[in-house]
Amino acid sequence: MVAGPSVTPVVGRLVRSIDFERVLRTRRRAESPHFAIHHVSSAPTVRESGRKNASMSQLSTERADSPGVAVEQYGDSPLGTRVASASAPPFRDFWLGAVVPKRHARRAVTRSLLKRQIRAAFSARASSLKAGLWVVRLRTGFDRATYPSAASEALKQVARTELEALLARCSDGRSSGAA
Repeated sequence: MVAGPSVTPVVGRLVRSIDFERVLRTRRRAESPHFAIHHVSSAPTVRESGRKNASMSQLSTERADSPGVAVEQYGDSPLGTRVASASAPPFRDFWLGAVVPKRHARRAVTRSLLKRQIRAAFSARASSLKAGLWVVRLRTGFDRATYPSAASEALKQVARTELEALLARCSDGRSSGAA
């Protein structure tokens, strides 16, 4: 039996606050000293079609006779419109949100470094995780005495190692038992 080519899952970004709130209301799936992971097995909410400016009712790149399909296509449906239904197969997509509060990472360069590490670790591990909405949240800050540089290589390695271990627990189906 010949195995087909491995497909790298596409990881989208959560951008709507309602999706973040929905995921963060759930129980933590796993936690470490610095991070917590939340998960919901569903698709992000779809935006309302109403627009503030009525003159913008049609995209300039859209054909006049098209049935209102978005310019960006993802698979067989417009971005952000996939929802599970009884007749359609379940979606197999991942959406990731990163919450890195300023109170835990004062410098913008540190927040950016941590968000990049979150996205990289998640993308590397996504094929072994359940599909749906994922939010990785920074729970506590890293000690500034230990990591004085805002974007040090040591901070990058420690964060990445901790995130990979945390995501490995999620892919194994184990939970940390956090409330």
